[in-house]
Amino acid sequence: MFCTLLTLRIDLNADVGESFGAYAIGHDVGLMKSITSANVAAGFHAGDPSVLRSTIRLAKAHGVAVGAHPSFPDLAGFGRREMRVSPRDAEDFVLYQIAAVAGVAAAEGLQLQHVKPHGALFNMAMRDPDLASAIARATAAFGRELIVFALPESELLKAARVEGLRGVAEAFADRAYEADGSLVSRGRPGAVIHDASAVVARGVQMARDGTVAAIDGTILKFRPDTICVHSDTPGADDLAARLRGALDAAGVTVRAIGAP
Repeated sequence: MFCTLLTLRIDLNADVGESFGAYAIGHDVGLMKSITSANVAAGFHAGDPSVLRSTIRLAKAHGVAVGAHPSFPDLAGFGRREMRVSPRDAEDFVLYQIAAVAGVAAAEGLQLQHVKPHGALFNMAMRDPDLASAIARATAAFGRELIVFALPESELLKAARVEGLRGVAEAFADRAYEADGSLVSRGRPGAVIHDASAVVARGVQMARDGTVAAIDGTILKFRPDTICVHSDTPGADDLAARLRGALDAAGVTVRAIGAP
């Protein structure tokens, strides 16, 4: 069971840079006005070199911290399909993607703040210790100053700490939870919460009270360090703005996870 701690400071993050060629995905321009950390796609599930660079420039212009958003090599499935890979392969392709985002960020005068796996890679690493360790090793190989985003009490959070990395607990305002604290599969009804008022209320409750209701009504207790708003959710830019305003009104300081 998760422990209860009051959070008066929170990071607000979003997965961005997921457009590809002629295809525009997400609400990056609007989101940058409200979020404090950006998880930037590296081309394996979405994004391309031009989108990567323009997204990092956009984040810099808005004072938003930049992180890498590595995925399984699954462009056709948007990284949301589970894949069976060896720990060595996972470590190598995660390192490759971290280096890509960090390299472009450095060219634009920014230092990478964090690593947050995407989609199926994220969800599998929550429960698979070998995959989690591979991601943590890849992150540590690039830089032990990097912060790892993961679900509370997950295998990835444990692996990050074993590698001497700072692991932080991530919550999802627009996703439903199972009673064990995992995310409800996107294939099930109710997995994604579309009611903006409900999403905002859940986000504030998580940050201020350290609780959220699971899909079966179970009350989960945990302390999030960062809350995610998905950029491909319809109206995500307005949703993030409303959540940011509600957090401010509730007395919660919204600040990048790596900021002092």
